Formats: sequence, structure tokens, C-alpha cells
Amino acid sequence: MGRGQDLYSKAKRIIPGGTQLLSKRPEMFLPEQWPSFYDRAKGVEVVDLDGNTYIDMSIMGVGACVLGYADPDVDGAVRAAIAKGAMCTLNVPEEVELAELLCELHPWAQMARFARGGGEAVSIAVRIARAYTRHDKIAFCGYHGWTDSYLAANLGEEDALDGHLLPGLEPSGVPRGLRGTALPFHYNRLDQLKTIVDANRNSLAAIVMEPRRDNPPDPGFLEEVRDIATSIGAVLIFDEITTGMRMTTGGIHLLLGVNPDMAVFAKAIANGYAMAAVIGREEVMQAAQSTFISSTNWTERIGPVAAVATICKYRRENVATHLIEIGRLVMAGWHRAAERVGLSLHTGSLPSIAHFRFDSDDSLTLTTLFIQSMLEKGYLAYNQFKPSFAHKPHHVHAYLKAVEDVFAFLAQAAEEGRVASSLKGPVMRTGFYRLT
Repeated sequence: MGRGQDLYSKAKRIIPGGTQLLSKRPEMFLPEQWPSFYDRAKGVEVVDLDGNTYIDMSIMGVGACVLGYADPDVDGAVRAAIAKGAMCTLNVPEEVELAELLCELHPWAQMARFARGGGEAVSIAVRIARAYTRHDKIAFCGYHGWTDSYLAANLGEEDALDGHLLPGLEPSGVPRGLRGTALPFHYNRLDQLKTIVDANRNSLAAIVMEPRRDNPPDPGFLEEVRDIATSIGAVLIFDEITTGMRMTTGGIHLLLGVNPDMAVFAKAIANGYAMAAVIGREEVMQAAQSTFISSTNWTERIGPVAAVATICKYRRENVATHLIEIGRLVMAGWHRAAERVGLSLHTGSLPSIAHFRFDSDDSLTLTTLFIQSMLEKGYLAYNQFKPSFAHKPHHVHAYLKAVEDVFAFLAQAAEEGRVASSLKGPVMRTGFYRLT
């Protein structure tokens, strides 16, 4: 037990859930062994509380740090902003600059509102859509955060959200009166969306979805969703919190050729600094003035400054091309290493949010042993990899050499029936659950 594991044991006693983000719980990676806390991070290197240095070949701040940790250009802009004062009675001019930049990148949008977190930004978009349409119900697919407007789906069916990235999400604390207001459908399932529309044609405020995550859209799928939203007067909202800035400068919908009425961005637009944006058509966005959406910390300076610096560098350095290339190298390396030793695995199709899954009844145990073995070799590794601009080919080559060794070890352990016995702690957990 290192200092990080000890501190996490303390955290669970004084912080419900141990951390503020489900996706950062050590139990989601390597229970009882994950370093849990960091002292400092730079580029792709992370130093834990015991002074151990790791190369992060996992999720890079849950996908937030597309340029790498502590990027000098972004941090330099932030330091200059702090020197000028991060908060004031007057407003910061950088938020106007950021609004102009986002609308330039997305010519279909004319206005922007800002927040500091993804979940609250989706809630803002839903609130605006409801204010604009004067309707209450939301049809959605995919994962869209912690808020009532999303978790209400599980008031009717306990497992309604299980097919939307995170299983086991509890709606405790969500008002029962919201039952029936959040209606899920699955990606590429137009039949499910049409069933929702047929039953709620005159009460749907919005269709909320990621334009793409793993599987590509079927031919005509997004176009048909766009047509359905237009025909019933619902607001089409694209959640770009995960996909935004990972395949192109802006939202992935720019590559797919379908424009929403509103789009939501967060985390990656500011390289890990707290920032979120809702952009949209002027007619829809002006409905924000007919409801109350306001917060003091949405007016601080650091978030907009970091976002402008991040987006400008992203565009200037053609970062998207780099992320795609690094992701492809890693995915190809996973396949080669697995084929060499007879492991069967499945990988996703978006290289900038790469992931793999062992095709085995023992998948979770194998993945846990992979994480444990890679940690021993000096890597923060997972069955997901979110490349950053700081990842260079030499990082990938060294990482894949370690993967080859570890996959060979996993294959041998599986053949000998000692995968579970090789673990030094419990098997990793997935989805939402209560910590005891």
C-alpha cells in the first residue's frame, strides 16, 4: 500500500464515493493497487504521491487533455490571465472571443453560452430546448451526465440506461414526477426513435444524442434523425463532450455532414481546465432569455482563456491528424500482439477514442491482470486509450513492446487457468455501484 492507496482509503471515509468522478474511481481500474492520486503531470508522464513515474497510455484525464498534461502554451495563457485577475465585477472579453471562434468553426451556429462542466452544459441545452418548444419530454441515446433530465429514464425501468455506456445508474433523488420525461433509444435504431415520436409527437422538446461514438452511423441514420426533429419541431442536440476535438477541430458532426440545432462541448476544448460550451442556432439559443440560466463561476476568466488557447493550438498544429495516427498505431499494435499469442479481442473503430475488449468469459479478470501487469512496467494502462498531442511514436513503440510481453503472459495464464490467482487484489468493477 502506497501513499495514494492510503489516501484513497481516507477519502472514502470523508468523501461519498471517494472521488468526484465515477470514471476516476480506482476500483474501475485496479482495486487496492491503482496509485489513485497524482503529485504532478507533464506531457504524458504522471508522478504519484510516492514519486513513481508512469507513462499514461490510458485515458489522459478522462479525455480532457488532448494536448497532453500541462501544455506550455495553454498554461502560459492561463498564467497571464491569472496575472490580470481571474474574476471581476466586469465581464471577461475572452468569452466573446471564444463564442466567435466556436461559431466560426461551426457555421450553422450563431450563438454560444458557457458553463464549466459537461453535465451542467447538457442541462443548459435541455433547458433551452424546453423553453424554446414549450414541451417537456426528451428522446435520447448515449450517455449525457448525472442530471435529473437524464437519470429520469431509470424511474420507469431500472435498466433503461444500461445500454448507454454506464450500467447501474441509480435515479435515487430524482423526482418521481419526472417519470416518462426521458425516453431512451439506441444508436442506429430509427425504429425505436420513431416509436417514441409516434407516442409523443406533441410533447418532445429535444432529441439528444452523440453524433457518433464507436460504431459509425448507418447510411441515412443521422439525416433521418435530423428530418424527424425538424418535422415535429423538436430541437436536435448533439452531445460532443467526448467526440468533440478528437477527430477534427470542432465537433465530429462536421465530418458526418449533419448539423444539429445545438451542440454541447466540454473538457477537451480547454485541455483539462474547467470549461463547457453550448452553441446553437440564434432562434433556439435566444430562448435562454425566457428562462433563468446563470452562475457566478461561469464568468471567470481562466476557462475561456484556456479554451481559446487550446482550440487555436489544436487547429494550428493539426492535432486531430496526430491523434488519429497515434490511435491507429496503438490499435494495430493491440491486434498484432493479440494474434501473436492467440488472444481474441475486439477493438472500437474510432482511433482517437481507442479501446479493446477481450473476447472471453473472463474478460474483466483478464483486463484487470493487464492493468496490473502494465502498471508494474511503468504504465498507466487500461482497455481504453485516448491519445494526446504529447504522445509521440517512441511512446507508442515502447508501450506496444510492453503490451506484447503482457499479452503473452495473459495468454499463458489463461491456458494454465491461473488468471484470477495471478491478481494481487480484486477484479476491476464496471458501471455505477455504491462503495461500502
